Amino acid sequence: MAATAVVSPAESADGAALKERSLVPTLILVGLVVAVMSSLGAPLIPSISAASHVSLSAGEWLLTITLLTGALATPIMGRLADGPHQRRVILVALAIVLVGLILAATSSSFPVLVAARGLQGVGVGLMPVTMAVARRQLEPQKAASTIAILSVTAAVGVGLGYPITGLLAEISDYHASFWFGAVVVVAGLVISMIVLPGSSKMTSRRFDTVGASLLCIALAIFIVVLSEAETWGWLSPLVLGLLAASIVLAAAWARYELRRHDPLVDLRQARNRMVLTADIAGLIISLTMYLFLPIVVEFVQIPSSSGFGFGASVLVSGFVLVPLSIGTLGASRLAPLFERRYGRRIMIPLGAVLFAVAMGVFAIEHSGLWEAFLVMGIAGIGIGFTFAAMPGFIVKAVHAKDTGSAMGFYQVLRSIGLAMGSAISGVILAAYTRPHQAFPGVGGFRMALLIGAALCLFTALVTYFLPGRAPAAETHPVDTRELIDMEESAELAGAGLMLDGQDA
Repeated sequence: MAATAVVSPAESADGAALKERSLVPTLILVGLVVAVMSSLGAPLIPSISAASHVSLSAGEWLLTITLLTGALATPIMGRLADGPHQRRVILVALAIVLVGLILAATSSSFPVLVAARGLQGVGVGLMPVTMAVARRQLEPQKAASTIAILSVTAAVGVGLGYPITGLLAEISDYHASFWFGAVVVVAGLVISMIVLPGSSKMTSRRFDTVGASLLCIALAIFIVVLSEAETWGWLSPLVLGLLAASIVLAAAWARYELRRHDPLVDLRQARNRMVLTADIAGLIISLTMYLFLPIVVEFVQIPSSSGFGFGASVLVSGFVLVPLSIGTLGASRLAPLFERRYGRRIMIPLGAVLFAVAMGVFAIEHSGLWEAFLVMGIAGIGIGFTFAAMPGFIVKAVHAKDTGSAMGFYQVLRSIGLAMGSAISGVILAAYTRPHQAFPGVGGFRMALLIGAALCLFTALVTYFLPGRAPAAETHPVDTRELIDMEESAELAGAGLMLDGQDA
């Protein structure tokens, strides 16, 4: 008769303790997947476009499709993870991302690369799910510090990821960058299978299938129209018909969500002026980010023989984005001090103006590579101030029980803004690309930057005057720790994770 291994209580406790100690590093590793997805974007567009013999504007689809998938995946994954199956959601998402990376690493077909990048975009929805796991599985104090680390991981990871993937692309070719991403994801997948806790006894809310389907279809049609209208003709029956269909579906989605008791995204809170301020700022600033980031990165890689550009390598263009991460991280950490000294109302306008200055300066003066590094740093500070302030506008404007629903719409708008910005930048570059030319004229880069600067200045004006003197919703004093907890919960709820009463 075979001997049966007996596990003592002490050994079992040691194993459980080891898993608990390993949980935080595992969540951080999964968070790095988000950074890896970002680092495989803008710097590789010129090299992949050249290797695939497509225009730079067409190459923008490598970024647009990832952002579009991420915009759709974030609220859907969040809702699916709002219950007992967080581990399963993370593992399935990592597996999908891995398939996308292997597909990109083994193919040189541009349509296949675009499809692969779409699969990789699912990774964008992983960050809020990892934060939800931390809130549910860790003690409150440990959970708070872990969530703070995870929020920093995204910024720091991008700053490190761009140069690393650029170096790999420089040594070999862009396929090496995708293999690097695949290795990171495999490590995250294996460790997650071992460490992440299994299904819990939490109950799931009913998934809003109709709302998710309407949102996906409406947004996908709209992004396709933005990206292809220059080729099809802005007034062509196809473009006008698809645009009308997108508007009708979006209206149907909004009507359905407003009438549903437990919607995918609660639109009702946008009626508050302070909430509306954050919504508008989140949409426009996110949109302008991708009228700036890929534009500058692609500009520095344009061969100087074209009359502009610096002919920089993929590696150098990756380093150009490091000041952005540093500036964003630094500004977000200094924002609370600035807010206590000057007030919350000035933070979004100030950040938007700094962002506009960065875009305007590079649009007018771009004679040296050092200017790209400078404006990236300035833009990072501006972005850090704006995104640090937006959740606070919502948290202070609505009752605590409503922060989740208010943040849901804000988070969706941010994701949509990123996808729209990438699509619009591709449209602008296409308009300034002559037939049979691989690169657009310098006017295309300048126009994208000036439009972005104008949108930022518009955002500064709107966000300064729109809030008015509307009182906050709280009728009792809120201390700093309570406000931080509410903002953390709000950021999680922005992905559809309603955690009230479910914390560990």
